[in-house]
Amino acid sequence: MAARPASRFVCADCGAVTPKWAGRCETCGAWNSVSEEAAEQGPGLTAKVSKSKTRRIEFVDLAGSAAPPPRAATGISELDRVLGGGLVAGSAILLGGDPGIGKSTLLLQAAASLARTGKRVLYISGEEAIEQVRLRARRLGLSDAKLELAAAINLRDIVATLEAASDATLVVIDSIQTMWLDEIDSAPGTVSQVRACSFELIRAAKTRNFAVVLVGHVTKDGAIAGPRVLEHMVDAVLYFEGDRGHQFRILRGVKNRFGATDEIGVFEMGDAGLAEVPNPSALFLAERRGNIAGSAVFAGLEGTRPVLVEIQCLLAGNQGGTPRRSTIGWDGGRLSMLLAVLETRCGVKFNATDVYLNVAGGLRITEPAADLAVAAALVSAATETPTDPGMVFFGEVGLSGEIRQVAQAEARLKEAEKLGFDAACLPRRVASGNRKLSAPPGLTLREIGHLSDLVARFAGKTTVQGAAPAPHATKSS
Repeated sequence: MAARPASRFVCADCGAVTPKWAGRCETCGAWNSVSEEAAEQGPGLTAKVSKSKTRRIEFVDLAGSAAPPPRAATGISELDRVLGGGLVAGSAILLGGDPGIGKSTLLLQAAASLARTGKRVLYISGEEAIEQVRLRARRLGLSDAKLELAAAINLRDIVATLEAASDATLVVIDSIQTMWLDEIDSAPGTVSQVRACSFELIRAAKTRNFAVVLVGHVTKDGAIAGPRVLEHMVDAVLYFEGDRGHQFRILRGVKNRFGATDEIGVFEMGDAGLAEVPNPSALFLAERRGNIAGSAVFAGLEGTRPVLVEIQCLLAGNQGGTPRRSTIGWDGGRLSMLLAVLETRCGVKFNATDVYLNVAGGLRITEPAADLAVAAALVSAATETPTDPGMVFFGEVGLSGEIRQVAQAEARLKEAEKLGFDAACLPRRVASGNRKLSAPPGLTLREIGHLSDLVARFAGKTTVQGAAPAPHATKSS
C-alpha cells in the first residue's frame, strides 16, 4: 500500500506553516486563511553535497566603481518618477492594487508606449483572454503598438519562451496569482505556487536581463496577497491606490532598490485611460473654498515631490454617548493624540463633539508633518474661524504641545509660492546654529513654537501660562 503523501497547512495571507488546520492563523490573526497543501519533496538543507560540485565564492573590495544601471524610459513620466527614472534591466517589480483600480490599464499603456520606441515588450495575461486585452487596447487607442500578447498560465511554458526571447526589454505577468507550476501539488494562487512561480520568473529576468512586472492581488486590508517573502524577492514594490468612484489614482513606491522610496505618481482616470497629472497640488486644491471654517492647506512631501493638499474638519454636536472620531486619508490614532494635546495643553474641548477629518482628493498622508495643518483645521472648526486662505501649514506636534521641525522645509515653501500662497505657518527655528531658511521672496513666514500659539491666533487670546511666546512674523528677503 502506497504511503500517503505528506501534507502541511499554510496560511494564504502570511505563509505561516502549521502541522494541523486551524480556523484562525496564530501568526497574522487572519480567519479562514489556512489551507492544506502537499509538502514540498526534495533533499533537506542537511543533505550531503559532493565537494566536486562546490566552488569557493570570491570577495571584492568595498571601494569599487560601477556605472549606474541603464534604464529604459516607459514614456509615462509619472511611472518613471516612481521607478527612479525608468526600468532597470534584470529588475523585478511587484505592482499591487484593489480590483478594478486600473493596474492592467496602466501596464498596458506603459507596455504600448515602450513598444512604440522599438523595444520588444511581452505581455502575458493569465486572467483575461487575448480578445479582452485587445478590446481594452482599442478603447485606449493602443492597437497600433507592436506589443506581443499571449494568454497563458503554465509557468513551465512561459519560462521556456522567455529564456528564448533574449532581446526582450519588458515582460508583464498579469497576474502572479494565476500562474501554475506543475511541480507544485497545489492550486494556483496558493502560497507555494506564488512563491515558486515568482522565483522562476525572477531568475529568468536576471538571467536574460529583462525587466519583469508581476501584478499581485491585494487582501481586504490592502496588502499584497501571498507570502510576505514575495515583497523581499523583488526589487521594487508599487501600490496603485485610489477610490474607484474618484478620478484620481496614486501610484506609490514602498520599496525600490534603484530609486527613492515613498515616491508617488498621480494619474487621472478618464474615458481614454489614465492621464498623467504633472501638477497634483493644483488639482487637489482646484475646488477649495478659502472662507470655510475647518479647512487648512498642508504643504506635504511625498518622496521627493512637494504636494499641497487640503485638510478638512467638521465638528458635530454629540449630547449623549461616546463621541465619534472618523478619518479618511489620515491615521485615526494620530487624530486622537492631537485631540488629547489640544484639550490638555490648550484647553480646547472636543469631548462633546463628533470629529470628522478628511484629506481632500483621495490622497493618504502618513508623514507627521501634517500635525500642524490638522490642528489648524480642528481649531478653525472649533472656533468657527476660517484660516487664512493664503497660508499653508506644516510641522510635527509633540505630546507637550511643542511644534517640531520637519525635513525639506524649503521645498514645501517653494511649492506654496508657486501656487500663489503668500504665507506659511511653520515650526520656529531654534537658536542652535541652524542655517537661515531660504524662503521664496514675498512669502511671509509665521513661526510658532507651541500649539497654544496657534490656538491664540484663532481665539484672539494671549498665550497660555507656561507655553511658548506668541508667534511672530518675518518677511523673507
